[in-house]
This record gives sequence, C-alpha cells and structure tokens, in this order.
Amino acid sequence: MTPRLPILPDPADPRLTRRVTGTDQTGAVTEIAVVEERPLTIFLNSQEIVTAMTIGDYPDYLALGFLRNQGMLKPDDVVTGVDYDDEIETVVVRTERATSYEEKVKKKTRTSGCAVGTVFGDMMEGLDGLVLPAAEVRTSWLYALAKAINTTPSLYLEAGAIHGTVLCERDRPLVYMEDVGRHNAVDKIAGFLFRHGVEAGDKILYTTGRLTSEMVIKTAQMGIPVLASRSGFTAWGVEIARQVGLTLIGRMRGHRFVCLAGEERLVRDVDPATVPEEGAKHRRKGAGDE
Repeated sequence: MTPRLPILPDPADPRLTRRVTGTDQTGAVTEIAVVEERPLTIFLNSQEIVTAMTIGDYPDYLALGFLRNQGMLKPDDVVTGVDYDDEIETVVVRTERATSYEEKVKKKTRTSGCAVGTVFGDMMEGLDGLVLPAAEVRTSWLYALAKAINTTPSLYLEAGAIHGTVLCERDRPLVYMEDVGRHNAVDKIAGFLFRHGVEAGDKILYTTGRLTSEMVIKTAQMGIPVLASRSGFTAWGVEIARQVGLTLIGRMRGHRFVCLAGEERLVRDVDPATVPEEGAKHRRKGAGDE
C-alpha cells in the first residue's frame, strides 16, 4: 500500500539534527542546529554492497533505491524483506532471486556529488535503448512547484548543509526527501517508486542540487522524463540528457529558467512577466551548490 501523500520533511525530528554551541564573528556565543550524519551499510541478501553516509531517515527506501539505480535490483525482482537494524546501522534487502555482484562492487567510479556519491562502472549500460515517455510539462506547473518546494519547512531551512529531491506530479509535490548527498536523496525517491510500484512516466523530479551526470542517469533509469533544479548544469549531464531524451531544466529562479534538453516537452502556458520574483521566503540554495 502506498503511504499517505505527500511525504514531507520533518525538521522537528530530533534524530536528524543536534544543537551545537559555538561563537559568531563577534565572539558572541551562539547555538545552531547541525545535520546528523551517520553510516548505513547496505546488504543485498548475504553480500555487503556499500556503506553510505546519510542522515538516517527512510533507510529502506535508500537501500532499495540505491540497489535499483545500480542495476542490482531488476524491475521484476521480488523483494521478500527489507530488515533494518538501528543498533548496527545496517539494512539487508532480501530477494527471491539469488544475487552475486562481487565483480560489479569492485568496479566503482567516485562521483562529484556532495558526501561523495558512488556509481558502479557499468551504470551507463542501463541507458542502452532507453526511451522516456513523451509527457508534457507546463511552465505553470514548474513555477507552482518551485514556490511550494522552496517554502516548505525542511531540514535545509532548519540547519542547511543538505540537499532535497522531490517527486512531483503536475504542480503537486508527492514525496520530498532530503540527505547530505543529492545521490542519497534521489535514491530514496527511487526506493519509494520501486517499493510501491508507482508509475514514473508522468512525473517530474525536482532537485536542489546541480544537474550532474549522476542525477541525469538516475532520473532516466527511474523512467522520469523531466528533471528540474534551481541550480546549474554539468556538460556531461546535458549530453546524457540529450542522448536519452530527458527534459533538463535548471537555474530556476523566480520567473527565469534555462532548458538545455528536451525542449519539445515544454508547454509555455504562462507569461513569465506575470510570475513574481522570489521573496525572502522563496530562497533556497542547495548545500554545496554554485
């Protein structure tokens, strides 16, 4: 059963931040909230796959999404259990199919994502022959989503040093995940889609982070045709988006944005001149962004 939507950040969750005392530029004592960061070791059946640094929420979605995005979980795999042990910070995903990825685990590429993402070397193979749905995206939806997401109470607004990724349908945010690395946040979205069998072909993915090759690859592998961000692009991210037919929209600030791939999906149904500039409450800059 799909959980009640929308799933939104819970900045009041005491497990996710702690109060730390320091001094400011004048030497005065100050106390601020800082984001927690803890290891999570992911097993697939009896094999240890990776240890990720994460804020610690939704370990089941993170594990499932990571394995799915690495091609270690197949679309038709039957998951028989997802067991999380908080004391040893480990999650074990169990499947009906016997699995062994010793060679794949040895072949890794470290990505440019915050908190150092990990992409296994043959991840690009999952894009061979991929055709994304020709779903339209209206600029009125993009403007509404940006406003809603950038003003939603979140860990970023509470403590900073974190990224957000949001699964959206038309102009409605559905699932809003945060983590210290954008790759973790998007893996949680992938895990949600996989676990609940949610249709991805009519969705939009919004991220607070840069539009890198890793973000583009993971979005395409999930079958989501549109990826948007208020941050900028990398050249390889743009190249891959054009290769797979992904609509890639960045630098979304107020009424402004830039589309560098998949222009044919855009329906400009709003005059940008009628969209107000961002106010103080509408600012959001992903941790570590440009």
